[in-house]
Amino acid sequence: MKDGGRKQGVMTPCAACKLLRRRCAHDCVFAPYFPADEPHKFGSVHKVFGASNVNKMLQELPEHQRSDAVSSMVYEANARVRDPVYGCVGAISSLQQQVDVLQTQLAQAQAEVVHMKIHQSSSSSDQHQSSPSSENVYHLGSY
Repeated sequence: MKDGGRKQGVMTPCAACKLLRRRCAHDCVFAPYFPADEPHKFGSVHKVFGASNVNKMLQELPEHQRSDAVSSMVYEANARVRDPVYGCVGAISSLQQQVDVLQTQLAQAQAEVVHMKIHQSSSSSDQHQSSPSSENVYHLGSY
C-alpha cells in the first residue's frame, strides 16, 4: 500500500480529500487506497457509491480486506460509468456470451478433427485392402 502521497512529514491530501476539499487527517481511511496521484479512482467510486458510503464500508471491514474491497469498488464504479444500467453484470454477460461462442467453435473444431481422423483411418485401411499383396497376385494368376 502507498502512504497516500505523504512525503517526509509533508501532508499531501489523498485523492479523496482533494476531491472532497477537506483536510486529510493522518488517520484518513481513504489515504492508503486512494493516493493523490490516482484521482480518477476515487472520482468514479465517489460518483457511483458516494464518499459517505465508501467510508462506512471501509470502516466496517478488517484492514486486511480493505484493499480488495477498494479494488472491487473501483472496478464496479468504472463498469457502472461505462454502462449505467448493467454495470459489471453487463461485462460479465458479454464475456459469458463470448465463452459460449468459443466453446461452440471448439466443439466444432474437435468434431472436425475426429471426422478427419476417421476419414484418414478409413482411407489408409482402404489402401491396404485394395492394393493386392504378392500372394493374392500369385493366387489370382494361378487360376
